[in-house]
Amino acid sequence: MSRKGNNTAGILAGLLAGAAAGVILGMLYAPEEGRETRKKIRTKAEDLKDQAKNKYGEVSERVKDQYDSISSTFKETASNVAHTVKDGYDKYKDQIVSKTTDMVKDVESGLNDLK
Repeated sequence: MSRKGNNTAGILAGLLAGAAAGVILGMLYAPEEGRETRKKIRTKAEDLKDQAKNKYGEVSERVKDQYDSISSTFKETASNVAHTVKDGYDKYKDQIVSKTTDMVKDVESGLNDLK
């Protein structure tokens, strides 16, 4: 999961960087005054920054949701395993105690017969 998140973040960063570079180059080669071009670049940079923040928020929220889901599933599975182990332990413990008690009674009976 971590690897997939890193790939997504890398792809997102690459797309944003490519879009920013394309916008800047397009504006630099457009036939406008330098002041207007700089103003457009600043506006586009702010727009791209806002888009990046929004995408980061979306991605981080998805990652958090997936983490919560996996964490919850893991806790539930661990709890089920613990209960299963405990139930098996209790079952076999009771059987062993019962058989041991029967064996002790048999041994005592055999000893009493020998007396």
